[in-house]
Amino acid sequence: MSRRLPSLVALGVAGLALAGCVNGLAQRQAELTRWVGQPETELVSAMGAPSRSYETNGIKVLTYEDNRVDIIPGSPAYQGYGPYWWASGYGLPPQAVNLRCDTNFTIVGGVVKGFSLRGNACG
Repeated sequence: MSRRLPSLVALGVAGLALAGCVNGLAQRQAELTRWVGQPETELVSAMGAPSRSYETNGIKVLTYEDNRVDIIPGSPAYQGYGPYWWASGYGLPPQAVNLRCDTNFTIVGGVVKGFSLRGNACG
């Protein structure tokens, strides 16, 4: 039972972070929507060279990668007691989390036709 308290705290922090991603995703999609219908040259001029590209049957996909590592702080050691119990624990160490978002733009005839997002950090 003494190890559940830090786990519940970490779960609560993760839930709050996830709730913030929902609005971030909508904002990111709104920003990327402005590229639909624009020439590929303007996209590349503004965003730079893509991380990778693929072309087949006249359809080109330009992929921009966004990678980062975030540190989730650990929890300190704890001790507690009540009238009939006593608990202690070592807490949790900090954790490194790899975050990634790939933005794929579909290009047809030199014009951006759409985009898609893939990864755990797109919001």
